[in-house]
Amino acid sequence: MSALKDKYVNPLTDFGFKKLFGTEPNKILLIDFLNQILPARHKIKDLTYAKNEQLGLNEIDRKAIFDLYCVGESGERFIVEIQKAKQNFFKDRSIYYASFPIQEQAKKGDWDFKLDPVYTVGILDFIFDDHKSQKDLLHFVELKNQRCEVFYDKLKFIYIELPKFKKQEDELETQFDKWLFIFRHLANLQNRPKGLQDKIFQKLFEAAEIAKFTPEERVAYEESLKYYRDLKNVVDTSKEEGIREGIKEGIKEGIKEGIKEVAREMKANGESIEKITKYTNLSIEEINSL
Repeated sequence: MSALKDKYVNPLTDFGFKKLFGTEPNKILLIDFLNQILPARHKIKDLTYAKNEQLGLNEIDRKAIFDLYCVGESGERFIVEIQKAKQNFFKDRSIYYASFPIQEQAKKGDWDFKLDPVYTVGILDFIFDDHKSQKDLLHFVELKNQRCEVFYDKLKFIYIELPKFKKQEDELETQFDKWLFIFRHLANLQNRPKGLQDKIFQKLFEAAEIAKFTPEERVAYEESLKYYRDLKNVVDTSKEEGIREGIKEGIKEGIKEGIKEVAREMKANGESIEKITKYTNLSIEEINSL
């Protein structure tokens, strides 16, 4: 189905996520969402978008490209990302990305090493393998000692497993519930639900209406949606095949070929190697060989 037949943008696409949460006119949406999951002492009143590409300290270091990177008015750093499919060493990647906002705080000359807090927020369209039996969909990770006491309270990782959110429109109780409902169902809505009539969601629905996009935005969204659907189809196919026949070598190869096809199309459309790697989990060498 063409994106132009939908009424509202899909917030799980790159374009949709950045359109709704990564632009100055809509930053109130990001602030409201983040404030539902942040501890009280770090509630955000205002924030500034920062450059989402971070370079290492030398040429050997690989650069990191975040979906969104912003700084609160009190100095807190926030990395906010949508992750659409499972990725090998995803947790390692989160730790690696968090190191960039830490390193950038270094000051020349005399410096006491005082750091501002760094938060990594991952909105996941999958469930961690080691959390499948758990009902909790919100994971708040901190550095703790052997007595489970917080050792360092300025580095936090927050993960939301969207597939675990099953509430329907008439079951929404909290503002957090409403935001998760938006992430899961916005693209399929034709009208604003009664429970989402307050001012913040009025602004969101206005920003999400595809009919108000410029021609250039529509084209960009169509491309972003196609990548999202292609990747989702590959993932869904792998799940169905795995259920029916188990994880066999032939199926693995078929899935990888499907992923490679997505990578070829992204490469042909001029997407960056970093973005293709993020979407497909292929190595740089594999992408260059396509």
